[in-house]
Amino acid sequence: MSVLVFLLSLGTVCRVTRFITKDALAAGFRSRVADRFGDDSQQAYLVSCGWCVSVWIAGAVTALAYWAGNETWYQAGAMALTLSYLAGLAGNWLD
Repeated sequence: MSVLVFLLSLGTVCRVTRFITKDALAAGFRSRVADRFGDDSQQAYLVSCGWCVSVWIAGAVTALAYWAGNETWYQAGAMALTLSYLAGLAGNWLD
């Protein structure tokens, strides 16, 4: 795996993890999990814990990077997600 693919995969894991655990667009998903299993359930904790979600996302992204890391479609998608994550960090830092 090249350094480029690794860094793009890292950014992808960060962005997707942030989306699932914190973004307003995924709040409905987190609410449905909490409603179904209870606010104090392990399942509700799983979808709101960045450490927990990132393990699963990293596993999927690693497999995908190993299989298609040198493909243009993978690098383009991973770059978009990585740039989105970096733009969010910069926006928070600059505001």
